[in-house]
Amino acid sequence: MSGNKLRLGVNIDHVATVRNARGGAYPDPLRAAKLAEEAGADGITAHLREDRRHISDADIDGLMEVLSVPLNFEMAATEEMQKIALRHKPHAVCIVPEKREERTTEGGLEVAREENRLAHYIAPLREAGCRVSIFIAADRAQIEAAHRIGAEVIELHTGAYCDAHAEGRFEERDRELESLREMSAFAASLGLEVHAGHGLTYDTVKPIAAFPEVMELNIGHFLIGESIFRGLPPAIEEMRRLMDEARA
Repeated sequence: MSGNKLRLGVNIDHVATVRNARGGAYPDPLRAAKLAEEAGADGITAHLREDRRHISDADIDGLMEVLSVPLNFEMAATEEMQKIALRHKPHAVCIVPEKREERTTEGGLEVAREENRLAHYIAPLREAGCRVSIFIAADRAQIEAAHRIGAEVIELHTGAYCDAHAEGRFEERDRELESLREMSAFAASLGLEVHAGHGLTYDTVKPIAAFPEVMELNIGHFLIGESIFRGLPPAIEEMRRLMDEARA
């Protein structure tokens, strides 16, 4: 892989959401992960929530066994999740905010207010060999705090940009995009690896993919939804094509 190739992480949480709606074994998130890998995903993302509403502990066990691409383990900064991560030692751990009542992750982690706690929290994960990423808004203070606590990677929350585009608020969309562009460059200037994700679609991915500092995009809900109509491998292949086109 060339140094400039943009990586695609495919989030399989919502395959598990559909499975859990009936409480059976289908559709199988592990099968989705293997299909995604074959279709060109550079990694698989899975968020083990406190309430286990989609991904289960058994899914994480299975993913660690079957994947040949890296697993990006999304989790809240809780003692329970730290223990699970230290037991499995996935390639990457992404610390995300989590509220029980939210439908999906609503914003970035508040790092600046919890700097001391988070610094102590991620230290054992780094020592275990996990690449630690912090999911944050495109905000200078949060990026500086993520850098100070020893995170190697930040993942910028693209949700506000995607929502503004979907709702036709184009001036706001363009402001959000400019903020993401500026903060990608700022984070890279501090030596942080920059990732981005949340809400990205075929219509919104190219401007983000074009930022030279962004090394990885993590995309899930849209791809799982699109796979209902065109199948998972073609859905991923089209996203990969758009990303590569933007990068070129």
